[in-house]
Amino acid sequence: MAEKKGSESEAIAAIAVHGLQEKKGIDIVSIDLRGVPGAFTDFFVICHGSSNRQIDALADSVEDELRKAMNERPRHREGNDIAEWVLLDYYNVVVHIFSQDKREFYALEELWGDGKIQKFENFS
Repeated sequence: MAEKKGSESEAIAAIAVHGLQEKKGIDIVSIDLRGVPGAFTDFFVICHGSSNRQIDALADSVEDELRKAMNERPRHREGNDIAEWVLLDYYNVVVHIFSQDKREFYALEELWGDGKIQKFENFS
């Protein structure tokens, strides 16, 4: 059963990355946290956008791609009001979409640096 959960988490993370690439997310990374003691989720998927409008579009794109591909909806979405940090919680995958300054301030890649970090190409 754990293998099914793991492969499902990987699929959700991959589709989330695709959704971010579709709307030109900047510096997209996935952090595999499955081997990190105390981690509360399997994956973080992180990127930033260049404007509040793009941050909203990135979040909408992730939701649309996951709904179409896997009929998944986030358990929770927060941060819509200011759109400096939108969080989409898919239980075993948490997607963080930041403004550049908030991403630098919170530095999740450094905080969770014990995880396996994979960087993805930016599409132009």
